[in-house]
Amino acid sequence: MGILVVLSHFRSFSQLYQPMELVEYLSKIPLFNGLPKEQLVDLAQITVTLDRDKGQVIFSEGDEGTGFYLVLQGRIKVYKLSPGGKEQTLHIFGSGEPFGEVPVFAGKHFPANAEALEKSKVLFFPRASLIKLIEKNPSLALNMLAILARRLREFTVQIEHLSLKEVPSRLAAYLLYLSDREGGSLEVKLDITKGQLASLLGTIPETLSRIFARMNKQGIIEINGPHIKILSRPALEELVEFGSGL
Repeated sequence: MGILVVLSHFRSFSQLYQPMELVEYLSKIPLFNGLPKEQLVDLAQITVTLDRDKGQVIFSEGDEGTGFYLVLQGRIKVYKLSPGGKEQTLHIFGSGEPFGEVPVFAGKHFPANAEALEKSKVLFFPRASLIKLIEKNPSLALNMLAILARRLREFTVQIEHLSLKEVPSRLAAYLLYLSDREGGSLEVKLDITKGQLASLLGTIPETLSRIFARMNKQGIIEINGPHIKILSRPALEELVEFGSGL
């Protein structure tokens, strides 16, 4: 993607928010948690936005890492493609979540692809401007490193599940993740399609549908469209730990 094409889609965040509204928004993002107001103001001054329709690319594997992104609205899929064209979803990011941070520190190219799953608005933090801020404010780098460390742990768990766990265990782990994300709620909602979830779990939609049906039949979950009620959390935990005959 050429730089002129990229820039044609950027516009100042100030067109959407007043300066103090942007500072307030950034202060609530975990990546910038605890930063003093003056540093948030500096960040707001370098922030620009990128609008993307469903299916539009944000960056492709091999593109120069000129900065990192943060989801303002919508959802972003980060994925890899095999030489044969098979897609493996690595992560799906929602509002308030950063992505593409590694090139900011490494100064290299993006290691995967990113595209919008729906109409989305993404904040862009240019690398050159951000590095200048980090040099002045090392605490900003510490926050970013904490996020990267958490992301590394998430990928380690994902790799373990994909390589060592069967599909029912992977699905059970994902449902528990949704529950934990909602503070332990036993009622969760799939905010991605079953096809996207299948890709995230390293399987195919048909297999995923069969496992959902078996979990439902065995009284582990109750399915109502995208809404899922967890009837037995211990059964899901057992699936994650030991697998099953689903």
